Amino acid sequence: MSGNVEAPISFSTFVISLASSGLMHLGVREPGAPTRPVDLNLARQTMDLLGILAEKTKGNLDEDEARLLDAVRHDLDARYKDASGKAG
Repeated sequence: MSGNVEAPISFSTFVISLASSGLMHLGVREPGAPTRPVDLNLARQTMDLLGILAEKTKGNLDEDEARLLDAVRHDLDARYKDASGKAG
């Protein structure tokens, strides 16, 4: 095991992890990184997971967590619609 100490996972890092997965399924990549295939089914599944998370945590999140979850869902939804339009 390396000497690096990682911060414990938080709700926000969990949401960001799911969002990153959704972005990867939508083909989003870092500049200079290889092209990723788009998989709309897996992207939709990730978005659905975030929706379930939002539903099950409603009223139990602090303002920052709720804002982050809402922003991530909105961003993925817009990107999904854009990718769906290109695919169809």
